[in-house]
Amino acid sequence: MPILYTTKASATGGRAGRAVSENGVLDVTLTVPKELGGDGATGTNPEQLFAAGYSACFLGALKFVAGQQKVKIPEDTTVSAKVGIGPREDGGGFGIEVALTVDIPGLDRETAEKLAAAAHIVCPYSHAMRTSTEVPVTVA
Repeated sequence: MPILYTTKASATGGRAGRAVSENGVLDVTLTVPKELGGDGATGTNPEQLFAAGYSACFLGALKFVAGQQKVKIPEDTTVSAKVGIGPREDGGGFGIEVALTVDIPGLDRETAEKLAAAAHIVCPYSHAMRTSTEVPVTVA
């Protein structure tokens, strides 16, 4: 696959630390939610960051397929990603679940469903979740 764009972000401190993108635009404090044993301090967490990235990416895919099909997508179209984390049934660690909600105001349901289904094929986040993409891990 030819790579068109690459970026990098790094985290320190784990779930209670800091994450920064290589260009410094993203610079967030990470905190552990109360539900996971944290103190609920102000900050974000990996699940919120994943939900934000997935929803933005999926909306981009939705606009892409709508353009291919000559369908006008309103500016106030939204995609929401609900991300949950919990222990896996195999006891080997944790897993995530994701659900997307697409809201395309003024568009009939049938067309919206067709566009959402096409976007789900095009979106790289959806593809990675669906295919369990292998991720190489290297120790520096």
